Amino acid sequence: MNLAAGIQPETLTALIALVREHTGIAMSERKSILLERRLRPRMQALEIGSYQDYLDKVVRDRAEVPHFIDLVTTNDTLFFRTQQVWDYVEQEFLPQWQRDHAGQTLKIWSAAASSGEELYSMAILCEEFKARTPGFTYQIYATDISQQILAQARAGRYAGRSVEKIRTSHPDWVKKYFQASSHGLQVVEALKKNVELAQHNLLTPLKHAKQFDLVFLRNVLIYFDQEHQETVLQQARHSMAPHARLILGESESISGLDTAYQFDRPMIYRFEK
Repeated sequence: MNLAAGIQPETLTALIALVREHTGIAMSERKSILLERRLRPRMQALEIGSYQDYLDKVVRDRAEVPHFIDLVTTNDTLFFRTQQVWDYVEQEFLPQWQRDHAGQTLKIWSAAASSGEELYSMAILCEEFKARTPGFTYQIYATDISQQILAQARAGRYAGRSVEKIRTSHPDWVKKYFQASSHGLQVVEALKKNVELAQHNLLTPLKHAKQFDLVFLRNVLIYFDQEHQETVLQQARHSMAPHARLILGESESISGLDTAYQFDRPMIYRFEK
């Protein structure tokens, strides 16, 4: 099977349109090499000899769509990424929320959970706060569009860069919340007990009746065009309580978008009053 010719221009245009249709991600033609690299192993496994033939398969075969989504979505995250965010959650958000909502359950949505580093970072902070705060309870609802990456999050097994970083930054928590394994680290089962994971496309309404107090939507908007950024933010707002906070990535800004959010501090937004 020879794939050396690469993606033909008309096939590339159609693939980019298909990426946007199924994920909302706005991908430029400059990403052709990236697409080739990501699609090639799947095509080889299926013994498909051209990108056009694979495109035709995705269009014809609904069972192939989840595999396509897994291939074209980006999943790169770390434990306690951007310490400024976690300092805010630990030192300000959690104590203030508990003062205002004692007796209630804190509801958190990790809206692009990827392989789970973010949601387990949040679970660790909540467990630490719970140990200091009698009566505190929490629930974390974590979603991602990729079924494959959600399976990794459910497993809670980590190696490589993620493990190296948390071992350096939080060695005491590694001892407390992880178990050593042959491949790296395994999240302890106790850290999963308040976590629920589900597949979700951010461009659609969340199939969850709860109103969340804290929503992580970090390093996601950068992959969408303005129209879809506004849609994602609108859908998130429908699932947020009036007092909720939205946390974005450090390279993201919504100042030029038509939204109902108001800047609170870097990376943190609230509803307009």
